[in-house]
Amino acid sequence: MDKKRILCFVLIGAILFLAGTGYAQTKKLKSIGRYTFVRIRGNVPTQEIMKTLLEKYAGEIKQGFEAAGSGELYLLFLEQLRTASFEEKTLPVGDKLMWMLFRSGGKVKVVLDVEWAGQKPLDVFSFHIMKDNVRYEFVMPKPCGNISLRGMERVEVEVPVPDAVCQLAVSPAKVNIKGAVTVDMSGSQNAKSMEVDVFGPDGAKIASQTLTPGAPKWQLALDKPGNYAFKGRAVNAKGKVSTNACEAKAYVRFAPVAKLDITGLPRKIYVGMPVTFNADSSTVEDGKLAKADFEIWDEAGKSVNRYTDDQPPYSWTTVFKEPGKYDVTLAVTDDSKAVSEPVRISLEVFQKRTFFLAEAGPLFAKGSHGPYFGGRVGVLYKLVPDVLDVVASGGGSLSLKSDPWKSFAFVNLLLNVHAQKTFFGAGFGLSSKAREDQKASTELIGNVGVDIFNNITTIGSIFFEGRGALGASRSLSKNHKLMLGFRMLF
Repeated sequence: MDKKRILCFVLIGAILFLAGTGYAQTKKLKSIGRYTFVRIRGNVPTQEIMKTLLEKYAGEIKQGFEAAGSGELYLLFLEQLRTASFEEKTLPVGDKLMWMLFRSGGKVKVVLDVEWAGQKPLDVFSFHIMKDNVRYEFVMPKPCGNISLRGMERVEVEVPVPDAVCQLAVSPAKVNIKGAVTVDMSGSQNAKSMEVDVFGPDGAKIASQTLTPGAPKWQLALDKPGNYAFKGRAVNAKGKVSTNACEAKAYVRFAPVAKLDITGLPRKIYVGMPVTFNADSSTVEDGKLAKADFEIWDEAGKSVNRYTDDQPPYSWTTVFKEPGKYDVTLAVTDDSKAVSEPVRISLEVFQKRTFFLAEAGPLFAKGSHGPYFGGRVGVLYKLVPDVLDVVASGGGSLSLKSDPWKSFAFVNLLLNVHAQKTFFGAGFGLSSKAREDQKASTELIGNVGVDIFNNITTIGSIFFEGRGALGASRSLSKNHKLMLGFRMLF
């Protein structure tokens, strides 16, 4: 019998004695090799040998683990033993084992708290298993395959950090100039933070933003038309940047361009004159014109009138009620609700007060009503526009009948009051004699009329005028004149 076998017998005998007597102190193991749990041939246990070990001795291994008080490690031991990497190691003299399984009399037994006390270090195979963050080291002395638990230690197991996956969405995909777009990276996975860069239509980076899972959205306004690119990345808890493509695009529409015209603009604009402002020359690159907003501002910067036209030809006809200097602005909106920059024109509005006057029409004089055709020229001045006028005129009347009727001259000075298109008034006049047997006379005049057209700078009216001579010696029945005429103001 060789020395190794003798040592194994001695060792196992000592273990049996200590286990049988229940001796509580550390068991000194001076030799090994006789009472083996399983005989392993060769120096290195191969995977095939380990599979054989599991297939043949699984029940005994379970029995031994339960006897050692480590039954909860049995299944994990078998599972990890199949793929474990074995390490050759040398245990120094004095090294301790928590327990060792061995076989005696055909039965599996266990000895606790074992110390290697041989004359030289013990060669073993070593491998580890993990359970609940505790690493257990098992060893098998060479060549006897006694399963031994050498030790255990708690370890911090590093949880694998998955790679971040970036997801980026931008809405809306089309936006008006200076409109806001929302960057949304809430769909990113395994991210501690997210970053996004914004590139303008010229390709230059114009903005960057860092987001978090708690605040994954960012809103910004884009103030230039064209295509914008958004490039994102996600970073996991270890600082590793995502590698998947993470991009989005947005398009900023070109704003419409407003152009304001005044249709048929005369050299001067007068109060009450219809003026047409036109927006149909405005241009829209992305879409079509939807509406035009006109507004009139006075010299103090106060809005005095406004109008919105949402149908072609996008124009506004209005009148100015007061003279003065005004600004007219126009802003147009396209069908995507993009609004142009306003354009402005300045103009001055005048109040026409002075008109030249020409009047003509049939006239009848005296009791037998001698027929005449009269005509006058003069000046009309609006004392209160559209309310009160003063009229000064003069002319002559041609007799259409022979003696005793004579052609005569006459002048008027009248005040006329207006009620919309109708006017009436009174005044005084002078008239040369209309008959050989008369004298020149001072006359009281009354008139009434109606405007048949009024385009502010020219006005046409029909009027009726009655004149009666003043004086106690003058009979109204023989000293009166009646005239129906047409008046033209310009």
